[in-house]
Amino acid sequence: MNPDPEIRHYRTLFISDVHLGSKAAKADFLLDFLRTHEAETIYLVGDIVDGWRLKRSWYWPQDCNDVVQKLLRKARKGARIVYIPGNHDEFLRGFPGTHFGGIEVAERMIHETADGKRYLVLHGDEFDVVVRNARLVAYLGDWAYDMAININIALAAIRRKLGMPYWSFSAWAKLQVKQAVNFIGEFQRVVAEEARRNDVDGVICGHIHHAVMEDIDGIHYVNTGDWVESCTAIAEHEDGRFELISWGHRIGAAAGKVKALAPPRVSAVQLAAEVAKEKDVQVA
Repeated sequence: MNPDPEIRHYRTLFISDVHLGSKAAKADFLLDFLRTHEAETIYLVGDIVDGWRLKRSWYWPQDCNDVVQKLLRKARKGARIVYIPGNHDEFLRGFPGTHFGGIEVAERMIHETADGKRYLVLHGDEFDVVVRNARLVAYLGDWAYDMAININIALAAIRRKLGMPYWSFSAWAKLQVKQAVNFIGEFQRVVAEEARRNDVDGVICGHIHHAVMEDIDGIHYVNTGDWVESCTAIAEHEDGRFELISWGHRIGAAAGKVKALAPPRVSAVQLAAEVAKEKDVQVA
């Protein structure tokens, strides 16, 4: 029996910055992506759940449950799923080495590609001085970012009604601000230097919502992007090649295509309880 031609198979997938629990999260489009992309290993490279938002006000619609359920189902079917927490889901950093529902939690990983290259995999927030040393400033900055995201949501709705393709105002605005561009460049340089200190060939990270693959002084720097603005992921092919997949162009079409799933068997509360329960049970 031939496999479904619409399903794409990869050696590894890298996904970050989904921000489930935030109204800006494109959970339905990530679900559409997960339905059509399979991999032996999936790295969740931080900020998958937005704990900061959930602390302020509880927002957990059906789509968020569906994404969690889909990932758990992939783990049950044999995919290795590694969750590397970021700053927004830092509550999971207290569970390194723990497995829950077939998903393993790790602070950072060294990933070896099919062609023998070694990559440091981490979220990247530890290199963000604002997040690391001044949480109050980080929260204030987060609110300003929320305003851009709200504009983005409104524009996306208008463009969908007009049959126009998805376009992110917040991503565009971020690249127009010189200070933001300078921050992105400095972040990339510092993360690449961390990879060099770990004696690896490259680094795969998230955090700054800016998907890119480029060489920085001999280090292959890869950023997975996000599922708030650009809807991107990184895939490793069977021969070790990396591909940056952009799912944003499908947003307009997928809005009418993605249908609600059956009621999930795992809720956010159940998932949190399972993490706590298994902390002392299954340690790698």
